[in-house]
Amino acid sequence: MSNQLSIQAQALQLCSPAGSLKVDGSQDRAVDGGVDVDTIRHSLVLVQHLETLLLQGNGSDVTLRVETPGTDEVRTIQTHSLLLSLQSSVFQEMLLRRNDSTLHLKESADCAAVFHGFIRYLYCGHVPLSLDQAVPLHRLASKYQVLSLQQGVTQYMILNLARDSPSGHVVGWYEYAVQAGDRTLRDSCLQHLAWNMTEVLLSGEWSTMSSQLLMSLLPRSDLVVQSEMELFVGLEAWIIQNDPDGLMVENALRAVRYAMMPPQELFRLQTQSPVLTRYQESVRDLLYLSYQFHSTSPLLMAKYFDVNCSLFVPRNYLSRMWGSPWTISSPSRDDRSTSFQTQLGPSSYHSNKRVSWNALFSPRWQPISMKPTYMEVGAMQPSGQEGGRPRIIVTPATSSTDSAGVTFQKTVLVMSRQQRKLVVKHVYDFHQSSEENVDFLTEADLNQHSSEYLLNGSLYLHVVVKPMYHTLITDKN
Repeated sequence: MSNQLSIQAQALQLCSPAGSLKVDGSQDRAVDGGVDVDTIRHSLVLVQHLETLLLQGNGSDVTLRVETPGTDEVRTIQTHSLLLSLQSSVFQEMLLRRNDSTLHLKESADCAAVFHGFIRYLYCGHVPLSLDQAVPLHRLASKYQVLSLQQGVTQYMILNLARDSPSGHVVGWYEYAVQAGDRTLRDSCLQHLAWNMTEVLLSGEWSTMSSQLLMSLLPRSDLVVQSEMELFVGLEAWIIQNDPDGLMVENALRAVRYAMMPPQELFRLQTQSPVLTRYQESVRDLLYLSYQFHSTSPLLMAKYFDVNCSLFVPRNYLSRMWGSPWTISSPSRDDRSTSFQTQLGPSSYHSNKRVSWNALFSPRWQPISMKPTYMEVGAMQPSGQEGGRPRIIVTPATSSTDSAGVTFQKTVLVMSRQQRKLVVKHVYDFHQSSEENVDFLTEADLNQHSSEYLLNGSLYLHVVVKPMYHTLITDKN
């Protein structure tokens, strides 16, 4: 993606009855009262004239004097009150209250640096934009209530979450979104961090993360990491570097899902982790439950302990114990299948037991309302008919009584190509098939080689199988 984003100004759309901007010399034909009417559109010429008007200051009736507190730096811009009032209700109010032809504005250094570009947008509807300019430009758009620019910058930031930058930017954008009250941007940043946590743990942004953001991420079950141990190692490094207060450390450590670690890893943590050694008393009950979990069957444990807490809920782990990556070349061509194995459950009680899985992907699955037959419960007949939707089914190769009382949640991670690298674009959870997710890959045009979901013509998935214990509730003896 280019370093610049061209955002069309809504005010300029008033030049067209249909609200669209056309290049110079183009014509539209419409029917008005039964009579053909031709319209000549020269909107681009108007934009060029307005930009020239700003650059030369012809007919200016108001001067913007932009000062940065704590510095002697002052920027002046010759502007026109009509255009400022049309684009910003804040400017309109300021102009009504002014006593002379100068408006005195105080802006932070980063906002002052992009202020001319901000005013340029008010005149011609586009502004050059780079990663480091996004926050100050968004702040100016919010302050002066230029909604179209505010929404445009938010969309730019969401589309560029995966972009490479020297020191990282997603964490900073999240913190700004919280401060600015931009829920769309905040949630998009949080989701990107959660779904690409393995990469985040290795980046320079991890150590700069605030405790508030950290505690927003740690409880999430949709974190995509290699293993729970990888997450703990990253957390320990964050604690050592940031040295938060004791209560914060205790809360963070209690968000770790120790039951998802094998006993040998737990023993190593208890003896070698400096953070856990210091705060072991605050998580002793969680460690005790985890060891019990590994020593007996989940069915037996559920009779005496609550297995509905997050301690026993797997995250989206990428290790082979939990699932398998799946690269599908030319995914729009025909149905594909693969097989893989997972451990029956995270408990060491099941460490020698495996479940074999069959996965079927169809690019043109027939909607369930049109299906006349079923092969078995949850496993639907594939269809080669055109016009269907992408679907995936993951089913056990054989039935087993060993898993009685435990349900398996299947999670499919869908990668997309963003800024020349693969990131997790979607996370789909289902129990039988993706028919349960009516929006599965609805945005992905798998026929287009340029699709963001394809890299060198291949679709990249990762299937995770997670045993869920919430169905094991029984009367406790």
